[in-house]
Parts: sequence; structure tokens; C-alpha cells
Amino acid sequence: MYHSKILVTLRQSILDPQGKAVEHAAHSLGYERVRNVRIGKFVELNVDAASKEEAEKITKEVSEKLLANPVMEDFSFTIEKK
Repeated sequence: MYHSKILVTLRQSILDPQGKAVEHAAHSLGYERVRNVRIGKFVELNVDAASKEEAEKITKEVSEKLLANPVMEDFSFTIEKK
């Protein structure tokens, strides 16, 4: 069994209105040094696989086909044995 941690983020070229709203709110609370806020998704899942390579393949396919919009988002992941 393997545990995957997947981070999905908007591509840098895509406007992030939610991130801008958080940045504006931070500034209104006095945190003027907060800059370039980007909001993403964090997903954890367990993969029942025979090897780390198989778990990586499954995690990558799930991320590409289900979790991330390939037009607007990038993803990265880490895998550890559970």
C-alpha cells in the first residue's frame, strides 16, 4: 500500500481570482508583505499497488484524468510506502 499526496495548482499564466481575494484580505488585516497568493487543491489517496512504480503510474493517471484540468492546471505528487 502506498500513500500519494497530490498538489494541483493553476498554471502561472492563469489568473487566480481566489488568490487575489485572499491577498487583498491579508492586506486589509495589515499583512502588507503578503504577495502573489495562489490557491490550489491538495489531495491524499491510498493506492494498493505491488510497487512504487505502479503506484506512481496510477497516481499520475488519476491526476491527469480526474484531478487536474490539463488546460489550466499543473500537478505534482509524492508517494510514500504506507
